[in-house]
Amino acid sequence: MPNESIITRFAPSPTGWLHLGHAYAALWAARLGTQFHLRIEDIDSGRCREHFTQGIYQDLAWLKLEWRPCVLHQSTRLEIYQQALADLRARNLIYPCWATRSDIAAAISSKKNAPSKKWLHDPDGAPLYPHIYRDITAQKRADLLAAGGAYAWRLDMEAALATLTTPLTYQKYDPETKTCTPTLCDPRLYGDVIIARKEIPTSYHLSVVIDDAATGITHITRGQDLESATSVHRLLQTLLGLPAPLYFHHPLVLDGAGRKLSKLVDDEGFRHYRQAGLSLEAVLAKLPPPFGKGAFGDA
Repeated sequence: MPNESIITRFAPSPTGWLHLGHAYAALWAARLGTQFHLRIEDIDSGRCREHFTQGIYQDLAWLKLEWRPCVLHQSTRLEIYQQALADLRARNLIYPCWATRSDIAAAISSKKNAPSKKWLHDPDGAPLYPHIYRDITAQKRADLLAAGGAYAWRLDMEAALATLTTPLTYQKYDPETKTCTPTLCDPRLYGDVIIARKEIPTSYHLSVVIDDAATGITHITRGQDLESATSVHRLLQTLLGLPAPLYFHHPLVLDGAGRKLSKLVDDEGFRHYRQAGLSLEAVLAKLPPPFGKGAFGDA
């Protein structure tokens, strides 16, 4: 595929300052193609902040990255996500679930033949949902909806997989050889995954596939920690009739202890280095190849 036809994106959430792992991901996305999009994933209004959004623009500009002028903000697209949700609901592929984490833990513990320590977990470490509300009667579901409590929309994995006529795969892209390898997907590893909530009519899984399609993204570049989620994304793309991009999952930038950098534990943003007077070249040198001379684990 010629380079000019490669359309990539960098899609951070404005919930903290960008760290070196974000810089590495953004540089990879910009490196792969000439059409580089920026998307602001700000569906979580409780945690997203405008000064972090402005910080994203400033930090990427300092990296000398140039993106397409129309920046997509997910917070402006909730109606579009609702339409996709309505489509899945009309086809009986999703159902509302009122179970809390403690409800799920209690349900798992009550299974006589499946004690909690043997219960299957998804790739992110969460216990698979034990179908507490999947098979309730239509009347009970209507009564619970009318009561107005908080709930999540879960994908009925069994029903969704039953719609497939061919094995689910994704194309794993190698940026060095510019070749693809068909790779089998197994979304069952996530069970009946949450794809929306009552208060937020979408999720990372749902919005990312819709927005990638809307902006014509051809190549997804992201960290290896998200590789397993590709199975859920490919399933949603198939259910919603969306195109399937190619996927490249790069290694993660780790700290000296081998831990993935994270905004949730207040890892310093790379703006800290430039505010301390380091040059762009010095900051890039901290990154692993192909952008710097650091090793994975030196950040």
